[in-house]
Amino acid sequence: MDSSHVSGIFDSAIEQIGKVVVGQQELVEGVLIAMFSEGSVLIEGPPGLGKTLLVNVLARTVSCNFNRVQFTPDLMPSDLTGHSIYDMKEQTFRFNRGPVFTNILLGDEINRSPPKTQASLLEVMQEHQVTVDGITHSLDRPFLVIATQNPIEHEGTYPLPEAQVDRFMFKLLVDYPTVADEVHILRHYTAGKDPRHLNDFGLESILQAEDVLQVQEVVKQVIVEEKILTYIVNIVSAARAWGSVTVGPSPRAGVNMLIAARTLAACRGRDFVTPDDIKELAPWVLRHRLRLRPEAEIEGSTPDETIRQIMDSVEAPRS
Repeated sequence: MDSSHVSGIFDSAIEQIGKVVVGQQELVEGVLIAMFSEGSVLIEGPPGLGKTLLVNVLARTVSCNFNRVQFTPDLMPSDLTGHSIYDMKEQTFRFNRGPVFTNILLGDEINRSPPKTQASLLEVMQEHQVTVDGITHSLDRPFLVIATQNPIEHEGTYPLPEAQVDRFMFKLLVDYPTVADEVHILRHYTAGKDPRHLNDFGLESILQAEDVLQVQEVVKQVIVEEKILTYIVNIVSAARAWGSVTVGPSPRAGVNMLIAARTLAACRGRDFVTPDDIKELAPWVLRHRLRLRPEAEIEGSTPDETIRQIMDSVEAPRS
């Protein structure tokens, strides 16, 4: 397999997902790039825009294990990671695996659980393992967490801790569909297709878990020139020093940008990274890693607008 094969797989996956998910091209591409990079995704948008539907369709397109967890205020860490049960017959403790032992984990409305529960995902997302009662259990590969949250409703929610937010490779935003896309959605229903019954859409599993792992190995061979590395570091450094930013991106932001840029290049059929790849990925990688000063937010500044200003201030390398 090479970059041209990765590009074909990427296009085929978009085609399959597009049978159900109408529009939302950036969201679909972002989730696929994250999966091929083995990075987690935080999806933010109002309810009813198909965030959960997208993940369900992705799990059908990629034939691998999939678990969904509805985050609630009473969700406990052991409800995610699993817990030890004493086996009376064997006179020993037996570990009962939680839903994180899967390939794709959907954390629906992740900010509805308290920090203690959210913190149980730190080791899972970073090291792809779970430690319970001093024993470490490795997760199967590929593995990624796709979490959703509603930016409008704040009652009964808990802001995600910075340590967890930083572990998400991307933060993707979902907006309302265009008029044409919304008409297309209604056509599904007039044709007797209901997204709650995905069998109506003729979805095909075009990838196995082993195929995803193979794509991840091909991506590692994509060429990244020294000037691209310097460009990434200059962007991250400029973000930290930006006047309206009080907390800037960590080195993990630069690493994620590099990994994702390699994947994006392969998905475009190239075996090398260009500055345009970095420009396309920068909002996805940085928007959740910037904390703006209160006075900047009062003046109407947003992370995305700040990122645009930062990108304009950093000179891109010439070809």
